[in-house]
Amino acid sequence: MVFQTDINLLTKGHGDMHDITDQVNSIVQQSGITQGMVNIFNIGSTATVGTIEFEPGLQQDLPSLLNRLIPPSRDYGHEQTWHDGNGHSHLQATWMGPSLTVPIRNGTLVLGTWQQIFHLECDIRPRQRALAITIYGHGH
Repeated sequence: MVFQTDINLLTKGHGDMHDITDQVNSIVQQSGITQGMVNIFNIGSTATVGTIEFEPGLQQDLPSLLNRLIPPSRDYGHEQTWHDGNGHSHLQATWMGPSLTVPIRNGTLVLGTWQQIFHLECDIRPRQRALAITIYGHGH
């Protein structure tokens, strides 16, 4: 069985993180799938999803680390082509990846106590984001 829907988010721009764990878990429960997997896919090339302990320190640390590894700069080839200021945004999102797959057991997400699912905006502008949520598995 496969179930698919979207989560829509409005982001504030670079570094804006959202905890989407409860939304994803709610969709899993709506699906009726009790054993399987859920895939969360960011539609777009300048944002990412993953897991983290969703707390204020790490909400600052992750974007800060990405800016140190892949700093904002006008020197990227993307900047030379488009001059839109977000070359680093594309590279940061690519580095992190556009999707995450989480197991489902007994109708709920299999996550650690301090492990939440996040969406991170890497673009420099606020964005309307859509995340494709695809659940596959079986029910009772």
